[in-house]
Amino acid sequence: MTYTERARSIFREEISCLQAVADRMDGSFDAVVEQIYDCRGKVVLMGIGKTGIIAHKIASSFASTGTPAIFVNAAEAVHGDLGMVSREDLVMLVSNSGETSEILNVLGPLRSIGCRLIALTGNPSSPLAQDCDTVLSVHVDHEACPLGLAPTTSTTATLMMGDALTVCLMEKRRFKADNFAMYHPGGALGRQLLSKVRNRMTDAVPRVQATAAFRELTCEMSDKHLGMTMVYEGVRCIGIITDGDLRRAIQRFDDLSGVRAADIMTPSYKHITQDALLTEALAMMDRYNITTLAVTRDAASDEILGIISIHHIIDFAGTPMPSVGRPSSTANPLS
Repeated sequence: MTYTERARSIFREEISCLQAVADRMDGSFDAVVEQIYDCRGKVVLMGIGKTGIIAHKIASSFASTGTPAIFVNAAEAVHGDLGMVSREDLVMLVSNSGETSEILNVLGPLRSIGCRLIALTGNPSSPLAQDCDTVLSVHVDHEACPLGLAPTTSTTATLMMGDALTVCLMEKRRFKADNFAMYHPGGALGRQLLSKVRNRMTDAVPRVQATAAFRELTCEMSDKHLGMTMVYEGVRCIGIITDGDLRRAIQRFDDLSGVRAADIMTPSYKHITQDALLTEALAMMDRYNITTLAVTRDAASDEILGIISIHHIIDFAGTPMPSVGRPSSTANPLS
């Protein structure tokens, strides 16, 4: 067996165990989501070792998506860090065995503080689970580690449970891209999320009249380098011509000398407002498999102020936008 084949078998093994965790989920998950949502303080994640690393990640995910959260190392908690915890907080204790001494040692002090306790554990019958208000089970039948010693499948299950909580809370809070931007103002990601279409659009809009000859409209598209041109009747925009429309016209007409813009234009086109976020523009391009959008002043206006292309966004961001696909360069813009 090659290492690649072995890796695939490990993937399959973990996926099977994770599916079992998902199948066993019950109303406790709903209760935890509601408890976190209703929490008037912050969510405190506690753990140690490798599960502590997972707990730290869950806390970071919560904090960046609208749920105030911090991570406290359980070993440090009894040496002063419990001072970060208040009565209004909700504490989630993460331990696969539910028997780790450092975790159990903080239960008494946390009870004295008076905060609610949630156990995220692989052992629903453990001392930790028995002493907490709510239990989320991430029990797995076995680890992917052939010795059954190194945390592998168990940490993956814990991470996925944290991701599920994060996403459900985001949806419950109606957390949007502009909310996300407030917590990520730095770096390329922050620039992408905070920037609006008007900051990156070009006001050099390709324009031809409906009576424009084929050569004229081709020259306009070539000069503006956007692969499209808007078609006007006087001062009113009535359609669009794309590179794809040009190719279809060449196939359709034997003689292009008499072809006018109105003969080959598409009367409808996709547009977006100047105050929309770049993420919204990219999502729309992805949805319609296009590379360019007309930009209007607002939703009620049909005045075209500019054009935003996928290249404007990618060049600005420096990296692909998160979680949104990009259409191919051959897609017909705006059609």
